[in-house]
Amino acid sequence: MKQSLALKLTLAFLLVAVSAAGLVALFVRLSGAERLNQLLIEQNRAELKAALVDYYTLNGNWRGVEEYLRSTGNLPPLPPPPGSNNPLPPQDRREMFGLAGLDGTVILPLLPDFQRGMQVPKNVLQKGEPIEIDGRIVGTILSPPQPVNLSQAEQAYLKRTNQALWLATGGAVLVALLGGVLLARSLASPVRALTQAVQRMAAGKLEQLVKVRSNDEIGQLAQAFNQMSNQLAEKDRLRQQMTADIAHELRTPLTVIAGYAESMKEGVLAPTEDRLALIHHEIEHLQRLVEDLRTLSRADAGELALNRQLISPTDLLNQVAATYHHQAEQKQINLSLGIEPDLSNILVDETRLMQVMGNLVSNAIRHTPEGGQINLSSHRYESRWIALKVSDTGPGIAAEDLLHVFERFYRADESRADSDGGSGLGLAIAKAIVEAHKGSIEVESKIGQGTAITVLMPATDN
Repeated sequence: MKQSLALKLTLAFLLVAVSAAGLVALFVRLSGAERLNQLLIEQNRAELKAALVDYYTLNGNWRGVEEYLRSTGNLPPLPPPPGSNNPLPPQDRREMFGLAGLDGTVILPLLPDFQRGMQVPKNVLQKGEPIEIDGRIVGTILSPPQPVNLSQAEQAYLKRTNQALWLATGGAVLVALLGGVLLARSLASPVRALTQAVQRMAAGKLEQLVKVRSNDEIGQLAQAFNQMSNQLAEKDRLRQQMTADIAHELRTPLTVIAGYAESMKEGVLAPTEDRLALIHHEIEHLQRLVEDLRTLSRADAGELALNRQLISPTDLLNQVAATYHHQAEQKQINLSLGIEPDLSNILVDETRLMQVMGNLVSNAIRHTPEGGQINLSSHRYESRWIALKVSDTGPGIAAEDLLHVFERFYRADESRADSDGGSGLGLAIAKAIVEAHKGSIEVESKIGQGTAITVLMPATDN
């Protein structure tokens, strides 16, 4: 039979409560009478000792001490007969102590073991209560060797105590049962909700949220689950969107190639140089797209190979500027450099970082109008970073699009998707390469004022 977590927790709490209450009840039950006897003995012995100290202080010896104790009520008027082996009745409890002098001789008998005039063994004297006056021991109170009988009132007190103890034990068990049920439900309920949510995710419904009811470990688990569910759902959405985007990106060049090839095969169109060049252009587009996808897949798998070496940020940006200078000139865009002197080197894969900067500059050229400005700059950022920045005077990016610019196939202007020459993967690839170098990439933009993208790479200070 399957047992729920709530039932197991309830039984566990109940077992702990019953065990604890039972052990306490047993301990109190076994030690209650003994402790009461001990308390009575100590109380009567203290009263007797005070009377004996007063007597010896006043007289300087023990002569006549028995008559004094009887006259003051510390001893009963008529002691039990000598040699009686019967236990003392409650009213004779005042005679349950004896008194031995300094030499160990019995002055007040402790019946039936020690008669008046007997010599008390040293081991018995050591167990007695010494009477000390002015730093000098003058006698020893002999205590009874066995517990005294309890009076009816004392026995009734013990009985009521035991009854109260068992009632308290029963109450503790009921409270533990109730508390265990409530606590078990409070623990099992979120676990059950998490289990059901996981089962729904296993069935393909990835976006699942469970209610967070507390801030303890269970609540933290629920929060972590919700975060994981959101991330999985978002990744699944991006995967589906990327699949659709890939299909769209592949369809256009394949349609062009297939159309021209079929037309030329059927003799509808002649294989002219321009038409073959167009087909070749579309094939190159497909090749770039496939290579970009391959790069991203390797980055996602953590298999993006990096051939790191120390390079100068100045040399890197000069090389980028030289590569794209002609392309910028053709569009009448001013491509300028602004590099902080004496920058430390960076340990990077030069080819990969050139790919990143090339993507950023080509994007800037593509979106900057004629007569615009593109600036490549580099400076130290917060002592441990080298910033490589590409800024332009293009139309800028809307605030709602800034959060998505590094997503695959995302374009703020969908109307330019098929005409701007890009695959929609450039910024995604740039982000993957930069993060593989333990760096970061940031974008700033305002509509009508242009865009600035900054790559932060760790400085080596070499």
